[in-house]
Amino acid sequence: MPFPPRRAAQPVPDFTETARLQGVEFGYGQGARVLRGIDLILPRGSFHFLTGPSGAGKSSLLRLLHLAARPTAGRMRLFGEDAALIRRPDAPRLRRRIGVVFQDFRLMDHLSVFDNAALPLRLAGNRAEDYGPDVEEMLRWVGLGGRMGDLPETLSGGEKQRLAIARAVIGKPDLILADEPTGNVDAAMAARLLKLFQGLNHMGATVLIASHDEALAARSGAGVLRLEHGRIHGAQA
Repeated sequence: MPFPPRRAAQPVPDFTETARLQGVEFGYGQGARVLRGIDLILPRGSFHFLTGPSGAGKSSLLRLLHLAARPTAGRMRLFGEDAALIRRPDAPRLRRRIGVVFQDFRLMDHLSVFDNAALPLRLAGNRAEDYGPDVEEMLRWVGLGGRMGDLPETLSGGEKQRLAIARAVIGKPDLILADEPTGNVDAAMAARLLKLFQGLNHMGATVLIASHDEALAARSGAGVLRLEHGRIHGAQA
């Protein structure tokens, strides 16, 4: 498994829970609530799968944890900070600690495969000569070693999925949120990508994967949370 780029030692963060949600509710506009009274604790360094039927609210929960949306009721803490007190200008600081794999990939069409994967490191101010070998190793790991100079429009759905994963994890984020990360790949690649997530978890990252693949979740050995009718059921440790 490739190792994310080395970075200078950072002070140990003063939190033991990556996220804590208490009575959290969420809805869109005047519509029905998507999430209802969510109580959830994600300990630092934990690994969970989030399962449930389509429309259960899995993507909405990930949006809350990524600070792309705010709860309509209840309280949420992220990295020890009260989400309600996080000012808009401060949100990017926290988002840089989060790696997100979106269902729709959200790749930069004008950038090469290499530059898409390297984007978080570039935005963080790292130099290309420092991160180049790490990006190349990551892309080889996800099976894109021969596509580094290509544009996203030339990739298949599965290749775009793998590129999105590489970009999300290359910076060794403290929290990894993945929305159906194995939905467009075969079983062998799904197992390989799971190994990547497990390796990052062993390095200390908290991982939450939303997936319909309950068989993969069962094989992972991770905690499994089930979201139904806007409520969470399952082990959280």
